[in-house]
Amino acid sequence: MKIESVNVTVFTYPTRRVSDSAGHSHPGPESLAKMAMLTITTDEGDCGYSFAPPEVVRPYVVNAFFRKVLVGQDPFNRERIWQDLVHWQRGSAHQLTERALSFVEQALWDLIGRKLKVPVYKLLGGFRDKVPAYGSTMCGDELEGGLSTPDEFGQFAEKLVARGYKAIKLHTWMPPVAFAPDPKMDVKACAAVREAVGPDIDLMLDGYHWYSRSQALYIGKALEKLNFAWFEEPMEEESMASYVWLSENLSIDVVGPESLGGKHHSRADWVKAGACDILRAGANGVGGIAPTMKVAALAESFGMDCEVHGNGAASLAVVGAIRNCRWYERGLLHPFLEYDEPAAYLNSIVDPMDADGFVHLPQRPGLGEDINFEYIEMNTVSRD
Repeated sequence: MKIESVNVTVFTYPTRRVSDSAGHSHPGPESLAKMAMLTITTDEGDCGYSFAPPEVVRPYVVNAFFRKVLVGQDPFNRERIWQDLVHWQRGSAHQLTERALSFVEQALWDLIGRKLKVPVYKLLGGFRDKVPAYGSTMCGDELEGGLSTPDEFGQFAEKLVARGYKAIKLHTWMPPVAFAPDPKMDVKACAAVREAVGPDIDLMLDGYHWYSRSQALYIGKALEKLNFAWFEEPMEEESMASYVWLSENLSIDVVGPESLGGKHHSRADWVKAGACDILRAGANGVGGIAPTMKVAALAESFGMDCEVHGNGAASLAVVGAIRNCRWYERGLLHPFLEYDEPAAYLNSIVDPMDADGFVHLPQRPGLGEDINFEYIEMNTVSRD
């Protein structure tokens, strides 16, 4: 079996999610968005798929790197293919990003799973068939009745608990919200949520890297009093020394790094430096499924958890395959949006949650996404 082609199909779909000037998602009027489906096809007719923003898998990246490396190779030599792609990163002038690596690697896993008729999480080890989810909110906003005040965060948290969530992670207010960032407002929102849900729901805060050391320490000390489970990305992650300092000065678990580049290598440096208590990696951002598994193994070797970043089929597959991850991140959630409705290009969501707060691992072969190929064909705007 050899890889015969690597293709990208760009299509439109309706969405009510909009991005502000800083790239944060919020509810908005319905509009058409673009999505890309990356397809790897073999000479035996087997295919693997992944979905990515079109700009991440744009034609230059596909032609200069994906096709050059993949075509003619055995897809089961996935690690060799990934290492060959990594070799091209240094000379790519940052064009071959770790997100691009992630999506082509995911399509390889999907192809292998579909060929063998096995879910990817079982190929990876198959530790469990269901996992508890935490509800991950959208960023705070200025929409009345949305997430514009601490009380609204508390009211939404009550609804999430009623839905079945046993844990909630807050993303509070970020620029361009007029008053953000504001540590005191963040603490008020966290306090409102704790009061609303009581002592038995696990709570977390994602600080979104806007803060100085002193501001992060102020928030972290408040979270300790509120019995939060962890504090995530309050400062720029390029400053590992700042996280070493913060971890030394807080008893609450510090989680990271989330958005820092460097794949599993940078995570090893964080462990050695003592910059975090829980490691962080996501299959969409750290180079793919396999490097996320490497981070999880690294964490386990040091007696640490690895909380997998982000929702979706690839990250869910990793969570289903490892022991040292407590939660699956389900979201982003908002009072004005219905998470359980699938996007038009999917027949169903990959991560339905039961009334007890558990997401059950999909049993379909590959990554388990239930793709509406007919919809994609009817709404295609370009092919490469």
